[in-house]
Amino acid sequence: MLKKLYINGHDYFPVMLDGLRKFLGLQYALGDTMDYVEKRMAAEAQRPAGAEVTSLATPLNLLLLSLLALLTYTTFRPKKAAPIPTPPAPIVFRTFTPPELLPFSGLNNTPVYLAVRGRVFDVSNGRNFYGPGGPYENFAGRDASRGLAKGSFDVEMLTEDLQAELDSLEDLDGEELDALRGWEERFEEKYLVVGRLVSVAQKEREDKEKAEKEKA
Repeated sequence: MLKKLYINGHDYFPVMLDGLRKFLGLQYALGDTMDYVEKRMAAEAQRPAGAEVTSLATPLNLLLLSLLALLTYTTFRPKKAAPIPTPPAPIVFRTFTPPELLPFSGLNNTPVYLAVRGRVFDVSNGRNFYGPGGPYENFAGRDASRGLAKGSFDVEMLTEDLQAELDSLEDLDGEELDALRGWEERFEEKYLVVGRLVSVAQKEREDKEKAEKEKA
């Protein structure tokens, strides 16, 4: 058996022997790998068709699918119609006498009305000013014409006798009348006119005339 190979004085036999061993080891390893691949392919070919589907039905996949379905529903579901706000009760224009106007002072959560030169304004939106505790609360439910003209909010500016004729305002000077018109224009811009103010005697006359016309 050849155990030595000399070339130019060098022994190359050990080198060749080592190379041969490595080559043979690689061939064995390659053969093992090919055997494993062939066995794996054969196993996959014999695998049932529903096995892949079954492997997809894992708890994690089911959870993700549920979250996706929920997200899709919340994104594309029909929007609920916005509730239609309840319209305020219609205000009927009516005729007031001083006693009939008096209850509309804002007490017990009632509307706040006041009169200016025969017209009744609903100032409920300005309840903080004209309602109970407000700076102009003395005018609530009353004829505020004289007090507004004179720039005084004292009780003395109000007609004491509610059964008497309305204040004619005949003694007001030009400056006071201008001030009253300014207040009146301000009320016209901000508040609704809900009626007119007449004396008790005038209301009785109008009711009598109306009744006579209905009989005729």
